[in-house]
Amino acid sequence: MRNSESWKIAACVTGALCVASLALSQTPSALPKGEAMATSTELTATVTKIDQKKREVMLQKDDGREYSFVAGDNVKNLAQVQKGDVVNVTYTEALAYEVKKGGKAIGATTTVTAEGAKPGATPAGTVTRQSTLTVTIAAIDPNVPSVTFKGTTGKTRTIKVRQPENLRGVQVGDTVEITYTEAVALKVEKAGKN
Repeated sequence: MRNSESWKIAACVTGALCVASLALSQTPSALPKGEAMATSTELTATVTKIDQKKREVMLQKDDGREYSFVAGDNVKNLAQVQKGDVVNVTYTEALAYEVKKGGKAIGATTTVTAEGAKPGATPAGTVTRQSTLTVTIAAIDPNVPSVTFKGTTGKTRTIKVRQPENLRGVQVGDTVEITYTEAVALKVEKAGKN
């Protein structure tokens, strides 16, 4: 399972390597430093029904779609939420990579952090998950063009490169350190405050 996640992240960095806008004025021996990109999606919904005993919450978006869920015990301030309150959620994904000379593949490490509102406050919080791994460039085929990555278990994955000029200065044996971050931030606003 962990190995599958590592390869998903490696696939993401390959996409980033393919579309990154590296300076074309690099000399062939220059090595791309890396790049980072991020995207966010926001969702706003109104609480249309809440059952505090069962911890069931029903939300409705502006387009009329409804969502229901049961709030887990980790939601400490559910008692503060009432019908008509507005829930704002922001989901952010970020990918950063850096090509380095030499080195070795390193398996994925993942950290998760969570932070919530203080007891008695309006519910709010963030959860962030960050995974980092390093893969080795095992082969570069300029004719396709493609790059083959090798992970810590020795398995390889070859991915086609869309913009071969981004491979200037990249060589077999170089490593790519990849960091993938996703975060969810949630905040409840009392009815009439939005």
